[in-house]
Amino acid sequence: MSIYWVQGEFWPKEEIRVSPDDRGYLFGDGVYEMFRVYGGKLYEPKLHFERLERSAAGIRIPMPYSADELHERLRELIRRNNLQEGTVYIQITRGTAPRNHLFPKDSAPVTMAYCNELKRPLAQMEAGIRAVTVNDIRWLHCDYKTLNLLPNVLAKQEAVDRGGDDAILHRGEVVTECSASNVMIVSQGRLITHPANHLILHGVTRAVTLRLAAAAGIPVEERTFTLDELRAAEEVFQTGTTIEVMPVVMIDGQRVGDGQPGPVTRRLQKHFEATLGD
Repeated sequence: MSIYWVQGEFWPKEEIRVSPDDRGYLFGDGVYEMFRVYGGKLYEPKLHFERLERSAAGIRIPMPYSADELHERLRELIRRNNLQEGTVYIQITRGTAPRNHLFPKDSAPVTMAYCNELKRPLAQMEAGIRAVTVNDIRWLHCDYKTLNLLPNVLAKQEAVDRGGDDAILHRGEVVTECSASNVMIVSQGRLITHPANHLILHGVTRAVTLRLAAAAGIPVEERTFTLDELRAAEEVFQTGTTIEVMPVVMIDGQRVGDGQPGPVTRRLQKHFEATLGD
């Protein structure tokens, strides 16, 4: 039986009811976070809570709980679900009110969280994935982790329909990120990734990977790069909560490098794995 945490109480999934007036349901008016759980513990919780607070502030939803309070509740959620390896999803909507584009005056935020078991994608991490390039049609605040994910859904589906595993998004000639992760390239031994601005999500795994690269002496450039640079890169990989450091070995039907995960990617995978017991 799955136990959820909804509005301060723990409930079996089967007993939860969602109001048809919830603005998350009507408008996608809310924010969320996805945490990774290793060994029964949240991975990098501070970075996730900081991003949740930033996203909520960005769309003017008051936080109903402090980061410490949320951390305590999510630890209890993990315990009640006996979760050792998986994910914790939490979302906060603006609340329930009759449908109106204006913010409701007398509505409190609605908070919900749940767990899922999820194993590390070791086979894909070893072999790498195929990607296709897709036009980035999202709004101009991709740095807020909101419930409005339809462009991401469409991009992912387009990638699969075209024979890929995921989409690499671009605005014009500039590469931004992927459908649910960040993207990095290796060119002349240098690690390059789009700067953390309003056009990409400020990924937690992205931040960890950049920190690990710097510690390993790998030169890092946070700058825009083009589709031509992507296609000419020696290595390409994604970073994300559920995929860790994921090699991309083919883009639009063309091999990346020699078609195998590259040495920089492998080094960063090993360095990332070493953090899982921290």
